[in-house]
Amino acid sequence: MSTLLGGGDYAYEPVVGWGTLPPGMALNSDVACVAVDTRDNVYVFNRSEHPVIVFDRDGNFLRTWGEGVFSRPHGAHMGHDGYLYCTDEGDHTVRKCTTDGRVLLTIGNPGKPSPYLSGEPFNRCTHTALSPQGDIYVSDGYGNSRVHKYSPDGRLLMSWGEPGIDPGQFNIAHNICCDAEGWVYVADRENHRVQVFDGNGRYQTQWNNLHRPCGLFVEIGKAPVFYVSELGPVMAVNLKMPNLGPRISLVSNQGKLLARLGAVGRGQGAGQFISPHGIAVDSHGDIYVGEVSYTTWPRIYPGEPVPTSGVRTLQKLRRRR
Repeated sequence: MSTLLGGGDYAYEPVVGWGTLPPGMALNSDVACVAVDTRDNVYVFNRSEHPVIVFDRDGNFLRTWGEGVFSRPHGAHMGHDGYLYCTDEGDHTVRKCTTDGRVLLTIGNPGKPSPYLSGEPFNRCTHTALSPQGDIYVSDGYGNSRVHKYSPDGRLLMSWGEPGIDPGQFNIAHNICCDAEGWVYVADRENHRVQVFDGNGRYQTQWNNLHRPCGLFVEIGKAPVFYVSELGPVMAVNLKMPNLGPRISLVSNQGKLLARLGAVGRGQGAGQFISPHGIAVDSHGDIYVGEVSYTTWPRIYPGEPVPTSGVRTLQKLRRRR
C-alpha cells in the first residue's frame, strides 16, 4: 500500500527509487536544487562530480554537464526563456546556461566575493528568478542580506534589503521566485517568513506560518499555488519537536495554507524528509525535491557516521488525481 501525503485536491504519493543512474555512477552528495523544463525533463543541481544530472520525468537518465564549472551548487531556476540559471554559492556567481550546458552569461566575479554584508553583489548568493520582462532577480543570502535586480543582459539595475527582522530586512534570503504579475517572493529563512515585494523592491506583505522556508516554486498563471520546502529545526532543544518540519507546504498567492506534506519526524522512510532544500513542479503537478542530507546529517545525528549505503537526497512526489 502506497503512502499518501496531503489530501483532497493536494494528495501526493512518494515515487520510491525515482531516478536511475548508469552503472558505476552514484548520487552520494547533496542535491541543492532541481528544475524542470517544458518537456518535463528534470535538472538535478548537485554537489557531486557531475553538477547537473538530467532525467526525464520517468526517472530515466539522459546526460550530465557542468563538470569543472561549478564550485558549490545552490540554486537552479528554469526561466520562461528556456534557459537554466545556476546559482553557485561557492563561486559567488550566477550562470545562464542552455539545457545542454553552454554558459551564455556569467554575473558576478568567479571566486571573488564582495565584502561580508557590504550589500554589493555577491557574497554566497543563493537563487534566481526571472520577471515577466526577463529581468533577473538574485537573492544574495548567506554573506549578504540583499536582493539584486539585473537586466536580461546582466546589468545591475537596483538592490534592496539589509540585515534584520523588520519588513524589507532579511535573515538569510535563501530563495526567490516571481509570479506572472511581477510580484517578487523571497524566502527569508531564519526570519521564518516569505516576504512579498513589487518588481522594484517595495514591500507589500509577508507570510508567517512557515518554519525556516528554504525552497520556493510558483506555478504559472493567475492565482498560482506556491510550493515551499521547510527545512525543519536543527537545534538540540527543538530537533525532535513535531509540527516544525521538515516538510513541503503548499500556499495560495494570498498566503493561505493549502496543504502540508511530510510524515512527522525526519528520516528516509516513504513520505519523510531529512533536509528539503530545493523544489520544482512539472506540468503534471508532480513535485521534485532536492535535499542537502549530507550537510544536515552531523547536526541531526551528532557522532553517527553517514550510512555506507548513503542517504537519500532526491525525491519525487506524484500527484494523485
